[in-house]
Amino acid sequence: MTLHELQEQVRRFAQERDWEQFHDPKNLSMALAGEAGELLEIFQWLTPAQSAAIMADPARADAVRHELADVLAYLLRLADVLEVDLATALRDKMDLNARRYPVDRSRGRSDKYDTYEN
Repeated sequence: MTLHELQEQVRRFAQERDWEQFHDPKNLSMALAGEAGELLEIFQWLTPAQSAAIMADPARADAVRHELADVLAYLLRLADVLEVDLATALRDKMDLNARRYPVDRSRGRSDKYDTYEN
């Protein structure tokens, strides 16, 4: 499915339940943050090695997939309500990041662009 098709599916889900009345940008952004927090909770206190291997545990893998889906659903819904084309927004942001993080200056570095920008 495309992003647009997924967005349509999430919109229909909300419409069928008369949830559009609750789907304002504030509520949707808070719900998105809450779901991202639930995803983080799965990884909390794991070592880097444990977090890298989490998908080998079927129960934890299901939990990760469910929380990622929840995050995506709220992101799609928020973008829909705000009339943001996510594909265009991501492309534009990646173009900006390419300028901020040129390969010759950022390769192998984790610091923010403003520490090595002219």
